[in-house]
Amino acid sequence: MTLGSIVSMQLGSSLAKTVFPTVGPLAMAWLRLIAAGAILAIIVRPRLRGHSRQDWLALAWYVLALAGMNVTFYQAIARIPIGLTVTIEFLGPLVVALLKARGLRDLPWIGLAGVGVVILGWSPGSANWAGIGFSVLAAICWGAYILAAPHVGRHWHGAEPVAWANLTGAVVLTAPVLMLDHERLNQPWIWGAGLGVALLSSVLPYALELHILRTLDQRIFSILMSLEPAFAALFALLILGEALTPVELVAMACVIVASAGITWSVAEGPTARRATKMGTETKEVTQDEPEPRSDAAVG
Repeated sequence: MTLGSIVSMQLGSSLAKTVFPTVGPLAMAWLRLIAAGAILAIIVRPRLRGHSRQDWLALAWYVLALAGMNVTFYQAIARIPIGLTVTIEFLGPLVVALLKARGLRDLPWIGLAGVGVVILGWSPGSANWAGIGFSVLAAICWGAYILAAPHVGRHWHGAEPVAWANLTGAVVLTAPVLMLDHERLNQPWIWGAGLGVALLSSVLPYALELHILRTLDQRIFSILMSLEPAFAALFALLILGEALTPVELVAMACVIVASAGITWSVAEGPTARRATKMGTETKEVTQDEPEPRSDAAVG
């Protein structure tokens, strides 16, 4: 189920990129948000009443991180290979994990991640500065997303913030999308593509991981999720014909191993937290909880 979640998410990313020539990455992000938000709203039925000002402020942070991650990720993969984008983006949760690291035993993982970043910087591959910049912004949004998840989980019940975050993000993007891409959205198949991407990249991984985190050891789950860049590169190669250079593959391997290593190391602490991503979905779970908190899941 964990591998199925990864496959679904990365398949959705590659399929989304195939639509970029017809409708731009901004419109694709909007379609994904609105479709995922509508589906989750039907399932969750989030409430408008009974929330304080602090609840809405917590949700606002959550929404900004979610919408920002969706938009910057799609802008990045429109310019550079998906595998490279996901590798750079993975530095966001890696930095969050490193901030929780303790002692000298974590220094090798920090160094290995640094080696990966340096290698990417020297790589003569197909990257451009705009694509790398958007990937870095996506990494920052992902890190903010992880930090926002437990906070919003204390103010909202169950999966309500997931539905609200998608719906609100779609509303925020409506004006710029209609200004830039309204003519392209007249084609019905574009809406079907948005629905398919939302199901693959948001709804299905969310449903799978809700169950996974209640049945699978969290440490194993998070280490498996560290394989995301590899799966992203594989599907981009099979569907889009995007091949990474040997140097970029070495950099990806460094980031994957560093992510798995720091995840294992931090998880050994008594108050360690686990941060995992499902496409645009992130969960942060404390070890001292009897079971994973579904209200910390991000869609």
